[in-house]
Amino acid sequence: MFAKDGIIASAICLMGKKTMAAVEIYSWSRCPFCARAKALLDRKEIDYQEYVIDGDEEAREKMAKRANGRRSLPQIFIDDRHIGGCDDLYDLDDRGELDPLLN
Repeated sequence: MFAKDGIIASAICLMGKKTMAAVEIYSWSRCPFCARAKALLDRKEIDYQEYVIDGDEEAREKMAKRANGRRSLPQIFIDDRHIGGCDDLYDLDDRGELDPLLN
């Protein structure tokens, strides 16, 4: 039992709040595949951390290490799990497997 109604209301609000996964995307500023991947995330109203690595070889090496050697862009991670590139993201969505990873 809660002593105050305000505490009960706060507890209910927290229980009903939708939590989202941590999404990261490595991109180039003029990459059409990067724009397409971000558009899908934007349509789903998913917040993401974007790393624009234009010409930054050190950042690209870090990305490649996380992405099992893949150096193409974009590279997308959900909760530190490597998803792959734009086509991989859309394939997950087409199979109905993306939303469960994001929620």
